[in-house]
Amino acid sequence: MALTESTEYDKIEVVGLYKAVQVRKKNVIKKDGVEIASNFERYVLQAGTLDASDNLVDTDLSAEPTEVSAICTAVWTTDIKAAWKAKLIADKSI
Repeated sequence: MALTESTEYDKIEVVGLYKAVQVRKKNVIKKDGVEIASNFERYVLQAGTLDASDNLVDTDLSAEPTEVSAICTAVWTTDIKAAWKAKLIADKSI
């Protein structure tokens, strides 16, 4: 009886004006190659956060799988980052 555990990034979606990247991870447990249990985790990545001087600090993608970081890099253009920064700054005054 061999139990194995794996993680699959089975859904990556780009949504919204500021190109948020939604990621779904599927954690799978298999017994002798047959899936016996699984669960899902979801999280959202944004282009960055503001530091104390209102500079945009890029989101660290170093821990993300290659396909997730490639999508983020492709959709978070200079224009998207500028718009996201402006939104974050505007939201501070609300």
